Amino acid sequence: MSNTLQPDPSLIGGVPEAPLAFLPDPVRLFQTRAKRFSFLAESSNLSPYLRLLAEISSLQARLSVILPAVEPVGEKRRKEAATAAMPPIDRMALADDPQLIATLAAFCDEAAGFEMPEQARDALAAVQEADDEDRRWLLSNVLSDNIPEDSAAPHLFASAAVQIHMARLAATLDAGALVRISTGVCPSCGGRPVSSSVMGTPGIENVRYATCSCCATQWNEVRVKCLCCGSTKGISYRSVETHEATVKAETCAECNSWVKIFYQVKNASLDPVADDVGSIGLDMLMKDSGKRKYGLNPFIAGY
Repeated sequence: MSNTLQPDPSLIGGVPEAPLAFLPDPVRLFQTRAKRFSFLAESSNLSPYLRLLAEISSLQARLSVILPAVEPVGEKRRKEAATAAMPPIDRMALADDPQLIATLAAFCDEAAGFEMPEQARDALAAVQEADDEDRRWLLSNVLSDNIPEDSAAPHLFASAAVQIHMARLAATLDAGALVRISTGVCPSCGGRPVSSSVMGTPGIENVRYATCSCCATQWNEVRVKCLCCGSTKGISYRSVETHEATVKAETCAECNSWVKIFYQVKNASLDPVADDVGSIGLDMLMKDSGKRKYGLNPFIAGY
């Protein structure tokens, strides 16, 4: 991470405020995620899928190293965005970006060598063979956090490529120059959170950070607050295990939504994306609650 960690003043009096955001280190991010997927695969009924996601994450790390450097967001755009309380990365302008398109092509070419079910291979082939219009449709859906449930498979591969490009782009920003947009909105790109985590990192223990589902920026959010509507009323928690569980659903009675929250302060190995997939049993439990999942993870779109 690019910033020096500072304690949270809500927990310790008289100390500097916790940083608003931490930017991703793409290579370390995807390498760590790949290891976590592999670990989860050792004891899960989803082992084949988790192993595939481990391979995808490893590929994301490799491509983050070998692809040409991304073109950083211009200084003028950064200043204008900060003044207007907008994210500096304009996601919707990226659907036709040549660097993103090249990243998608490189990812698909390399992923074609993976072992995967026939349905997944057909979806990957569809992405590779997509014409300009279809490719733009895929990328626009991912960039707008709008993945159709009936075509989740091809969007999974498109999302993996977008994650590479967006994490590399976010890494070029200045975390100290970012401004808060609104509750549940990434200050780097305006994306939705995949989940949030109660941190265990020295200096920011018990402080909550949400993780962007697209660019992997982590930003500070108040504890016990809905990441969808911003309400602090009617917040409750559900889990598959006991009340001491390290993975819970934070539910909101005001807007009827929920987002997973991970307690990294209890288990530092929890990954905001990998453990969202690994804890899919909680998604199945919440399906019966009638609440809408606000956290977005293209690797489990449709659950």
